[in-house]
Amino acid sequence: MTLRLPLGWRLRATAAVVVLPPLLHLMSFSRLVGWLGRAGLGQPAEHLDDATLARWVDRLLRHLPGLWRRTCLKRSAVLYHLLRRAGRPVELWIGVQRGADKRVGAHAWLVHAGEPYLESEPEHSKTHTVIARFPETSGASG
Repeated sequence: MTLRLPLGWRLRATAAVVVLPPLLHLMSFSRLVGWLGRAGLGQPAEHLDDATLARWVDRLLRHLPGLWRRTCLKRSAVLYHLLRRAGRPVELWIGVQRGADKRVGAHAWLVHAGEPYLESEPEHSKTHTVIARFPETSGASG
């Protein structure tokens, strides 16, 4: 069964998708992520299905050009912002890995209860060395 995303959340998500990806190009990430998580956790949104919200965000990012083109960082930043406001204790993690060709790749993803959250391939995240976690906790890199 596919749940329908409530209109208020569709509007919030659409606004976040329009505003946040360009900001990733215009301001420092540390400043932006501080703003994204500044308010901490919002009131729990019990009527919100997180997977439905993620599908809505993915659909928007796949159809937008240029600065809005879907990347793991843009997706994760938007969902981190929205889900934290929905009272979900998610974290935004960023990691790197060195491929067989010696090139370094990066990945950003959400974590909930210590596991990759809303990832289509959760095992992919586990192949990266975490270099930053948000919100920052004592002992975390960043």
